[in-house]
Amino acid sequence: MSTAISQPQCPLCREAGGLPVFEAPQWRLIRAHEPSFPAFYRLIWQDHVAEFSDLDASQRQACMEAVCAVEQVLREALQPTKINVASLGNVVPHLHWHVIARFDWDSHFPNPVWGAAVRELIEPAEQRLPLPLQELDQRMSQRLQRLLACAQ
Repeated sequence: MSTAISQPQCPLCREAGGLPVFEAPQWRLIRAHEPSFPAFYRLIWQDHVAEFSDLDASQRQACMEAVCAVEQVLREALQPTKINVASLGNVVPHLHWHVIARFDWDSHFPNPVWGAAVRELIEPAEQRLPLPLQELDQRMSQRLQRLLACAQ
């Protein structure tokens, strides 16, 4: 079970970790600044825990419901080729989930975002999205507000 402990040396305890999109008591959603992958979100657990198994059953359920909601918004709004969901934490051992919309036109597809690029994009990736990132963030926020309301 997690406890409300932060670690001053942890960048996800000290900083938002990206552009804040939505904040809940147990987690927050940010949009990462990744120009090659503009629809790259991180769901960050508020307490400093390293592993998903550090959470109790209700916390795990809340976490995955939020991750699923982020994935659903990306699928509905962008109709990507694939969604990548990962929880690595090798560099920053603070529980967080990467939720990334992938497209067959992106610079790395079908390689992982951390792999080698297979093509160069002429126009910025953000311009290829079917809606502006601010609108996508707004949709994320609305969906997550509804999720929290239903949980109460």
